[in-house]
Amino acid sequence: MANTSDDKKSLTLKTLTKSSVWDIQENDVFRLWDGSDKDAEVRENVRHYQDILRSAFMIEELKDDSKANKQKYEKQGYKVAQVKIDESTRVTWALKKRPIIRVTDLTYENIRHITAAKLIEVLDRNFGGGWDSLSQSIKDIIESGFDISTTTLPKDRLHKKGGMYDKKVADGFEVLEVSKGTWVEAIFAKAKPEAEKPRMKFATHDLDDDSENEDEDVEIEDTYNKPDDDDVEIGEPNDDDITEDNYSTMMDLSGDDEDITADSLEDYADE
Repeated sequence: MANTSDDKKSLTLKTLTKSSVWDIQENDVFRLWDGSDKDAEVRENVRHYQDILRSAFMIEELKDDSKANKQKYEKQGYKVAQVKIDESTRVTWALKKRPIIRVTDLTYENIRHITAAKLIEVLDRNFGGGWDSLSQSIKDIIESGFDISTTTLPKDRLHKKGGMYDKKVADGFEVLEVSKGTWVEAIFAKAKPEAEKPRMKFATHDLDDDSENEDEDVEIEDTYNKPDDDDVEIGEPNDDDITEDNYSTMMDLSGDDEDITADSLEDYADE
């Protein structure tokens, strides 16, 4: 789920995102910043890179960088060091990774950068009513990074040998048990494998380019000049083919119908 040390070494401040920033620690931030202080693009977009860092770190700019003040922040878990903003500006930062303690700390950016054990710890700290007590938005975030399943059983049946509990644990799921009187809800969590993003191929056509491409190998049937079913030519009717059984008229002009039609027209005229 997290990046390897080789991945960290390949990261730069310019390639850092609001997702990958969760993979690094405080010392990595100072190292990346020091390695980019001569980059003109970084100097021109300092606020942008600070915003990315702030999504995963708490950053305090120390106006008072006395030893006593630095020690105060260090006791709170901050790393303190000086960074170069531009050629003439140096500031002292106190840096601390944002903790993921409550379910409301979970985001789409950090959910894939915690373990299933850490997720269970966070859920255990917040649970009362079980999985259904979470808001749908929090569930969506969790399920974007983890396979989640639940079951509610009497206490004496939950750990039945060979049951769902044993199978899930054997399959690598972490489990949180939430007591509900004489029943227990078990919430199983396992990190989803990183899905490979689908590659979309778009065909481009250059009128001045006669080079071959894969799309040109596809044979497309020309239906432009093909007659539709309704356009099939029908020959002139043959009088010899007409019989009593297949001959019919659209209107029967018998004398009775003429009277009915005449009466109807007269009624219409009277109105």
